[in-house]
Amino acid sequence: MTAVPTRTTREWLSDLVPRPLDPVRSIKLKISILLLASGGAGLTYLWFEFRWQPPVLTQLVTVAIVLATAQLLAHGMTRPLREMTAAAGAMARGDYTRRVRATSNDEVGQLATAFNRMAADLAAADQQRRELIANVSHELRTPIAALHAVLENVVDGVAQPDPDTLRTALAQTERLGSLVAELLDLSRIEAGALVVEPEVVALAPLLDQAVAEAAVAADVAGRGVGFAVSVHPPDATLVADPARLHQVVVNLLDNAARHAPAGSRVRVGGRIGGGQAVLEVRDDGPGIAVEDRDRVFDRFTRGERAAGGGTGLGLAIARWVVELHGGRIAVVEPGPADRSADRPPGAGPGCRIRVTLPDVPSPPPP
Repeated sequence: MTAVPTRTTREWLSDLVPRPLDPVRSIKLKISILLLASGGAGLTYLWFEFRWQPPVLTQLVTVAIVLATAQLLAHGMTRPLREMTAAAGAMARGDYTRRVRATSNDEVGQLATAFNRMAADLAAADQQRRELIANVSHELRTPIAALHAVLENVVDGVAQPDPDTLRTALAQTERLGSLVAELLDLSRIEAGALVVEPEVVALAPLLDQAVAEAAVAADVAGRGVGFAVSVHPPDATLVADPARLHQVVVNLLDNAARHAPAGSRVRVGGRIGGGQAVLEVRDDGPGIAVEDRDRVFDRFTRGERAAGGGTGLGLAIARWVVELHGGRIAVVEPGPADRSADRPPGAGPGCRIRVTLPDVPSPPPP
């Protein structure tokens, strides 16, 4: 049953006030009628109070001056409204580039400013929608094309359904499933339907489970990357949603394993202290440029590390989950201590992503 919105006393009283000028289609004409009606009321008062009125010629000249002045001044007052009407029509046709010139500080100027802000928001939303469709289409096309090629070769007899061929098809299917799962998580987050259910979580087992899952995925993809886990203190616990926190760690490990050179180790660590939990995932890959460190958490943003594959959604989902816990996630500068002693050939400066969570989750920011 739909709830009926309540109305204030002011709104009820506003409906009772008559609006005799509503049928008039021009606001400039309305202003002219307003001035003439006001002047006519003044003349009526003079007639009934003093039995006097100006000469007819004087009245006609006054009316002409009033109309000319009203038309001249109302032109500038109503121009933003005409521009908004034209811009709204253009927006209905899909053109969000039109803006209204807002030079006054009155209600019309405030309306023009709000209209421009709305137009900019709609343009950004339309651009994101186009990018989302383009990126999702691209991400779906790649594994579908690879899976189609594998199955076509098997059907034509070019390739045999041996374990290697089936493993290739399985990898592409898992990539499709991962993309669909990430898109579903993304839709839940943006709709506000994704909630966290915090409980006491032992940090070491959670990281070990995430590393085991990431190691299997790395072996299937043939990346040749190892993993190392460190937790301080060993029996550290925190209050968080275990399933969502596991998803964050897996996404970070997968991102690091994609870009770490073969033969290197991805290191994940956790520590508890000062009323907060700090998780860090480090790799020996090419790193992330300083100017890209904020953008990598945006949807479908992969920056210079895009050569490793991925959908560009993992870090965005990780950021949203961390913020739902009242924490923060960021790319921090890797130091000399972050690099492995046995760095393989081709190792880069490395990347270190740090997640900071309160020991007891606080309400997420609006």
